[in-house]
Amino acid sequence: MIKGGRSLISSAPVFSNDAKKLLVCTGNSVSIFSTSTGLQITELEGHTAPVTSVIVVPTFTPSSQILCYCWTSSLDGTVRYWDFSLPELMKTVDIRMPIFSMVIPRLLTQGTEIDGKPPTLFAYLSVENAKVRHDQPKVHRRILKCNLTKSRLAAGVVLAETQLPESITISSSGKFFGIPNKRKLHVWEVIAHDHEAAPIKRITLHHTKNLTVFAFHPTERIVAAGDVTGRILIWRSFGSRTFSLGGLTNGRAMNNEDERPGVRGDDDADSCATWHWHSAEVKVLSFSSDGAFLYSGLLDFHDTTITIEYVCRIPFNNYFLGGGKEGVLVVWQLDTGKKKFLPRIGSPLLYFTTSLDPSLSSVSCADNLIHLLKMPSMEIFKSISGIKLPCSFPEIYEGLCSRFIFDQTAGLVAFRTENYCIQFYSLFDDRENFEMNKCVLGRVQICERNHQPSDDVTVLVTLMALSPDGSMMSTAETKLPEEGLGGLVCLKFWTSGPQSKGFSLSTIIYEPHRDAGISAIAFHPTCHMAVSSSYGGDFKIWTRSHEFQQREQMLENPGWTCHAVGSYKKKPMTAAVFSGDGSVLAIAAETVITIWDPEKNVLVAVIGETLEPITMLSFIGNSEYLVSASRGLKSQLSLWSLSKLSVSWSYKLQAEAVACAMDDSYFAVLVLLPQSSKCTELTETKRDGRDGVILLFKAGEPIPVATWSVKKSNLPNLVWCLSPIPQKAVMDVTIVLLYAYGLHCIFTNGGGLAFVHVNSVSFKGNVLDGKSPPALLAYINGDHEYVLFNPYNLEVHEPSMVVRENHIGMEDETGRFGYASIYGELPEFDVKRNQTELAALLPSEKPWETIFSGSSHNLPPITKLCSAFLESLLEKRASITV
Repeated sequence: MIKGGRSLISSAPVFSNDAKKLLVCTGNSVSIFSTSTGLQITELEGHTAPVTSVIVVPTFTPSSQILCYCWTSSLDGTVRYWDFSLPELMKTVDIRMPIFSMVIPRLLTQGTEIDGKPPTLFAYLSVENAKVRHDQPKVHRRILKCNLTKSRLAAGVVLAETQLPESITISSSGKFFGIPNKRKLHVWEVIAHDHEAAPIKRITLHHTKNLTVFAFHPTERIVAAGDVTGRILIWRSFGSRTFSLGGLTNGRAMNNEDERPGVRGDDDADSCATWHWHSAEVKVLSFSSDGAFLYSGLLDFHDTTITIEYVCRIPFNNYFLGGGKEGVLVVWQLDTGKKKFLPRIGSPLLYFTTSLDPSLSSVSCADNLIHLLKMPSMEIFKSISGIKLPCSFPEIYEGLCSRFIFDQTAGLVAFRTENYCIQFYSLFDDRENFEMNKCVLGRVQICERNHQPSDDVTVLVTLMALSPDGSMMSTAETKLPEEGLGGLVCLKFWTSGPQSKGFSLSTIIYEPHRDAGISAIAFHPTCHMAVSSSYGGDFKIWTRSHEFQQREQMLENPGWTCHAVGSYKKKPMTAAVFSGDGSVLAIAAETVITIWDPEKNVLVAVIGETLEPITMLSFIGNSEYLVSASRGLKSQLSLWSLSKLSVSWSYKLQAEAVACAMDDSYFAVLVLLPQSSKCTELTETKRDGRDGVILLFKAGEPIPVATWSVKKSNLPNLVWCLSPIPQKAVMDVTIVLLYAYGLHCIFTNGGGLAFVHVNSVSFKGNVLDGKSPPALLAYINGDHEYVLFNPYNLEVHEPSMVVRENHIGMEDETGRFGYASIYGELPEFDVKRNQTELAALLPSEKPWETIFSGSSHNLPPITKLCSAFLESLLEKRASITV
């Protein structure tokens, strides 16, 4: 199967020693990207839970920068050692406790051998004791010491206990590390010759507000910390008496507040300065590699505010760079009051990462985007864009909005974003579709508004629809009323032409259904026709005008006009769909299905009635069947026969999504599992945390031909997979779901399904049998993680394995790895060369020239070689006949 859509911002990324690669935690693996191309090079796979930290083993000589080793930690309770140039797993240390953060101080110092042996390697871990019962004290997160050399925890060493898992920060010299713990900052000193029982000294710095992030100065004893109110505190000469000089500094008592301005109580620091430029919680704090600047940023999750500022190193009397809620970077000259502005980053910040190359840094943004920056200008020269994370909208509109749509022919999925854009994402390539594909770019600007993260959302993209060939798109937007006034609904049509680099706006229709909201949009499969339905009780059929000639050029008329209007007993129209050939239009009038002739706008038939309003309609390929799904207290999944104008079968299931194959008679349904003891026993929902089932049906047959369960873990980050349910249990599961109807569902809404045509460019095929399936089934969850698999191979137990084409950058861009990086490329060996070249050589007059030619394992013993060699040196006399 193909998995994708993972988050790029779960942890801070790390640069390789040569700054040519960027290692990013992506779910259960580590993805390695080229900094020159922004493309993924390879991946470290082996962890069974989300990876929480990556530490690249540094090098201290220019010749050793080609070495590529790293340590990773994970919530699966293991620490792993990798050679990421191959990639290859070298070592695994299992501590059997989830690891949230890890630092290895010894790696940052050029250690010397002790008694001819390399020094023991210790790691300090932020872990959670999973064995603690719920009725015991909540403080079961600890900072522990682990001996990586001997693959064990240091016995009895507990550095701290916290209520929440804290991230460990280490200084660039490896001498200090610490954690923020509410209103305290704990800092430890690492001794030069560390061992398991070595005493570790600690100091605690206090503050009046909860601390969120901190950073060490690279060369001096200066530590900066940010708090929840936006203040930045800078302690100078921390740990002077505890770590080095004892109880006095310069012969004077350390508790004199006049001599230690800003220092609270008996904290071990010479001074503490406070800077209050931020208006919300500080989330990013980092010194530059030379210690000249301090980079700081904030992320307010309430209003998604962003600020970045630079603070000049001590003394603070030259320049100060700051920013406000508008997200502009400002350079302040304090003597004159002059200011300079740096470019906007454009999204809330999470991490700022520097590399050994002083001209290269990266910034991780909250919209699952990593920018590679040229320093010190902060110019963005390359971006690594992941799938856009779900955005929150007013609760009243959540059930009325389509979260994403699929382009089944191109293998794309489109998401709405908070900045009034729609992102097109390639399911096969697992990256934003920047390159032109069917005239579709990575993003389409839906609303001409300069949205900033601090702005309130005023416009919602409630619906999106794509034509079957991906050449046309329609969106429905709602302008939120202000104080009950000014609300507006508009319908937009977009067109993509062969010379276009993306979608261009064709038509805007304001209030297409008077003051009612739009419930559904659908395109005709073969002509320029679309339908929109409304909750106001009507639907409209739209057509695009013919092309006309203007100024001796053929231009497309961008206008869409209303072709027909229809309604049925003034009932709300809740769903609409065209048949596969476009000859039939089915529209759900609340609880009944109306069948129309779209050309003549004539009502042909009315089918049945459901217990709840119908929210989804879909024709099954070119068959006579129509599937519907209704949601509510009495949800139903029903299959209708148009030839008989009656229901074929119906289940009391709550369907989250329905997908039909375009050229086949199969359809898939994502079903929400209720809490049922019998259902839990059959599908192990309680033990594995499964909360959904994908059912694959064949048209006309009430029993699913295949079933997969969707599992969601209880870990902080979403971890899910597909697991097939044995075929003999499919009937039992279906019956259980029928009788389990009505109970509370534990599934998180927002999943989707689609049959995607196999992309010959990005898809190698089914590695099990070498044949490409007619289509792959794509499942995407509410967190925009997805999986593609072959649903038609029903003989294997697991979902069929498919392989993504490797989109590695060119060798001259990404560099060489492994053997080639040290010794160069091996000569090419043509396995198809003429077999006559392998014929035995003719005897030579000088046999010693060819006696050692050939493979070593084919040479004769040395005893035979010696006699032949000596004979070749002797002159042969001609025979004399007497």
